[in-house]
Amino acid sequence: MAANYQTVEWAKDDTIYEVNIRQYTPEGTFNAFQKHIPRLKDMGIDILWLMPITPISEKVKKGNLGSYYACSSYTKINPEFGDEADFLSLVNEAHKNGMKVIIDWVANHTGRQHEWMINHPEWFTQDAAGNFTERNGWEDVVDLNYTNDAMRASLIGAMQYWINQFNIDGFRCDMAHLVPLDFWKQARTACETIRPLFWLAECEEVTYHQVFDVSYAWDWMHMSEKVARQQATLNDLYNVLHKYAQYPTGTAKLFFTSNHDENSWNGTEYEKYGVAAKPWAVFTHTWKGMPLIYSGQEIPNRKRLLFFDRDTIQWNTHPALHDFYKTLIQLRKQYSAVVNGDTFNLPTNANGAMAYLRYDQKDTLLIGLNLTDHIQKINLTHDKLNGSFKNIFSGMSFTFQNDISFELMPGDYFVYVKS
Repeated sequence: MAANYQTVEWAKDDTIYEVNIRQYTPEGTFNAFQKHIPRLKDMGIDILWLMPITPISEKVKKGNLGSYYACSSYTKINPEFGDEADFLSLVNEAHKNGMKVIIDWVANHTGRQHEWMINHPEWFTQDAAGNFTERNGWEDVVDLNYTNDAMRASLIGAMQYWINQFNIDGFRCDMAHLVPLDFWKQARTACETIRPLFWLAECEEVTYHQVFDVSYAWDWMHMSEKVARQQATLNDLYNVLHKYAQYPTGTAKLFFTSNHDENSWNGTEYEKYGVAAKPWAVFTHTWKGMPLIYSGQEIPNRKRLLFFDRDTIQWNTHPALHDFYKTLIQLRKQYSAVVNGDTFNLPTNANGAMAYLRYDQKDTLLIGLNLTDHIQKINLTHDKLNGSFKNIFSGMSFTFQNDISFELMPGDYFVYVKS
C-alpha cells in the first residue's frame, strides 16, 4: 500500500495499457477505440489509462490539434473524441469486460486559455506585471497557484466529478512531483470518500508514495537506454533496481519500454533498444513492479507518432506481439512469485546478459535476457535450478540440475517456470 493509503486489491497483479485516443483509429474517437476492447481483453489487459480527455486550449496551441496536456477545462470532454455519453459508454464497456479505466490528470498546469482564467486569475501563477507564468519552459501552459485554497477545492471537485459521473477507477497523475504532496493527500482523501481508487504517479520521488500506489521507473528506463548504447553497464542498472527495492512495502514501480512521451520525442523501443526491445519487454513483466504497454506496441508499431497532429496507428488483423504480451500477462496472473516473490540475480559470466530468479514458497521462475546484438553463452548455478522447468513461450520442458548452460541468440530471451 501507499504509506498512508490502501492500494485497491484489484490492482495488485494488473497490467496497464496506455490509450492514445487521437492516434488509435482513423476516427480518433471513444467509439472507434471501444471496438478494440475485446481484443485487449483477450490480450489480458486489466487497466486502461486514457491520455487526457479534456478539451485543449486554442491559445498558443502546438501543431494543428494541440497538446492533450494543455486543457481549457477540467470538467468537459474534448469534442474531438466524442461526448459524455460516448465516454460513459467506453467506461461501461471496459467494466463489462473486466477492465478498469483511469484518466490522465494534469494538476500542475492548464492551457493558456482555461475557463477559470476569466473569473479566477488568482488561481494561476503570475509575474510582477500580472502575466500568467509557468516554470518549466512549456510555452502553451500556465502553472496553477497552489497557495490558493479555493483553486485546490475546485480542482478536487473536478476530480470527484469524473468519479461520480463516469465511474472511473483512478488517476494517472501527470508530473505529480511538480504538485505539492499535501495537495495529493487532500485529493486522495476527498476522492476516496466516494470509493477506493488506483493512483499512479508520473514521478520518481519516493516521498510521493505517501499517497501514490505506483510511481514511474524513469531512472530504470533511462539507464536501460544507456546500457543499450553501451554508455552504462548492467551493474549500473542493478544499482537503480536496488534503490527501488528500498521503497516502502507494498508500493510498486511502473516499468515500460515506451509511452507517449518516449515514442514521440525519444524514439520507439526499436530505435532505443534495437534487438533488445523484446527482452526488455520481458523484463518489465517479470521484475517486481507493474508493467505498462503503450498503444500499438503489440503490432509492433515501429514509427514515432506525432504529438500535436493526427498520425494514426497502422493496425493489422493480427498484431504480431499479441500472444507475446498475452503470455507475459497471464504469467503474472498465474504465478504469485512474479508479483510478490523474492528476486535473486544470477551471475551469467557474460557481458550484456541478465538472468534472475523470481520465487516464493510455491513457485520458482528463471528469466534470461540477451540484451546484445551478438550470441551470448551463459552459465547459471543455483540450488533452486533443480527439477523440471517449462519454457512459457515454447511450452517445452527441461530438467535442470543446479548447473545450466544456455546459448542465446541476439535479442533472445526465456522464461522458465518450475513445473
